[in-house]
Amino acid sequence: MRTLIYVPVIHTSADLGSLAEDVAKRGKIDLGEEVWRQHEEIVNGFWNVLIKYFDSLEVSGFKIYQDGMVAEGEVGQRIVEEGVRSGSKNYEVIARLIGKGAILVKTEDFSLVSKERDSLIKITQGKTAVEKLIAIIKYKIIKNRLLKERDRYIAGRIAETLHQGERGIVFIGAYHDLKKRLPEDIKIIEIKDTERVREYQRLLPFYHKHNKEGIKELGRYLISEIDIS
Repeated sequence: MRTLIYVPVIHTSADLGSLAEDVAKRGKIDLGEEVWRQHEEIVNGFWNVLIKYFDSLEVSGFKIYQDGMVAEGEVGQRIVEEGVRSGSKNYEVIARLIGKGAILVKTEDFSLVSKERDSLIKITQGKTAVEKLIAIIKYKIIKNRLLKERDRYIAGRIAETLHQGERGIVFIGAYHDLKKRLPEDIKIIEIKDTERVREYQRLLPFYHKHNKEGIKELGRYLISEIDIS
């Protein structure tokens, strides 16, 4: 038996790099300053809960898989260090795990990650509304296909590198559909319910049109203490 701790994540602004400013600006316009601030507090609280949980685990020898991680060894370590310097909570968690003896594993194919990121950057770089709209349409056309291709690759990497008797942790965006692609002999331990994490992200843009209390309840779930006993 091999075991995989499954962490569906919400990325912070620091994880978005050059996309962060445009995403924050759009969020404030659509949701208002106060709701966007509350959202950022929830995301930070979500990561603080994860940090607390993983700090309590003995993780020496665990394999670490991270969406977007296209390298391992020294190069992967530099990517993690740069992420920590940029303020990424995600990479802070990984750095702490590595510091306790966990092993970072190349998780993604560089070309697939680059295709998606390039498409997103084109949206933010559009100089006119028409250019942005065209970039959005092009991205929507390839988005689902790219996500499936990335999931197949990630699942393959985990199946190949997580050996019998070993334990791993995967940090993966909630919209990925990875679990069904993993081998049946891998025991999955879900840190947070993927569907509830995904639902929060899906409903947030429509905060002023939906049951606000329902969205707030999902937010409270995200920052609640982790208990998988």
